[in-house]
Amino acid sequence: MTNVISLSVPQRRQPFIQNAKALVSFFADHRRHHEDVFWLKENAELLNILECTGTPIPEDALATHQSFYQQLPAKMAFFAQDYRFYLSIFLVLEDLGLKGDVGGQMCDCVAAQGLAEAELSDLQRREVSRLLARRGTKVSIDHGLDDRLRQFINRSATFALPNKKVAYELTHIVFYLSEYGRRDPKLDCGAVQSLNFVGIIAYLDQNADLLAEICIALRFAGQTPSPIWEDWIVKTLSDFQVIEQPASNTSDGYHEYLVSAWMALTAKRDGMGQALLGERLVFMRGDVAAGPLRNISNLLLDMDAERSPDWEVMHPIVEQAIDEEGYEILLQAQNSTDDFAALF
Repeated sequence: MTNVISLSVPQRRQPFIQNAKALVSFFADHRRHHEDVFWLKENAELLNILECTGTPIPEDALATHQSFYQQLPAKMAFFAQDYRFYLSIFLVLEDLGLKGDVGGQMCDCVAAQGLAEAELSDLQRREVSRLLARRGTKVSIDHGLDDRLRQFINRSATFALPNKKVAYELTHIVFYLSEYGRRDPKLDCGAVQSLNFVGIIAYLDQNADLLAEICIALRFAGQTPSPIWEDWIVKTLSDFQVIEQPASNTSDGYHEYLVSAWMALTAKRDGMGQALLGERLVFMRGDVAAGPLRNISNLLLDMDAERSPDWEVMHPIVEQAIDEEGYEILLQAQNSTDDFAALF
């Protein structure tokens, strides 16, 4: 035979929790250097997701962090500007089962030095108080902090415009108020509407990273996110290609991959993803459809005084201005929540 037919062998798929051990090893030892602040950020994010979802981590997987854990007090003392990352990693490693009990001492040090009071942002002060509370350490922060955060997220008009900075602030406020799903954050209806507004915008923009966080925040608030949104996030997770490259690209879609998996776990839908094989991994999402958000925004800008806030008046005009793929995304966005007309 001279003709050889090459068959494409599909890559093995498995639940995210079966990738947990490989992820811990990869982010700890094979992606960035320990001296890189982004190493702190990425490992803090991954470990926090594994801990708050109750994902079991084998003891030998955590052992890769043992040496770093022992160096943490000295590093945190010297690199005090990054203390929130260090403290988060400290506490989560202990809560995941790594042997050690110095997290409480570090919390006391942070409180004694008044580091929370040195933060300019209410959001960051709330993060510090949440971390310290995990070891029972109280910090002197004014009692109006939570009231100001609630006032911010209750103003849904703030979140009716595309603004990624305030959108991620919204989700993180809910994460902190709910202690990452451990208690009822007692959100007002305005805050729930704010989450729905950002969810609609994220879906119109086909931004799976932001939409995944919105779905998680809604569940932490006792709400049921739109099945349209959650189904799309689970599909996004399955679309990821995790490939090995000699020089890892650290500008990849790792965060989108992690929060999509987090959302699936939170919704008790352990989405299937590619098995992680190798050490120099890059997280690449497949072809991503361009959402119609930009086209809609440009249309409204060009219409100037002729535009109307009434969706019933505007939707025939908007639908004519977008392509067929954008129209399907717009239709799904309208069907995802009762808040679409209010957002518009």
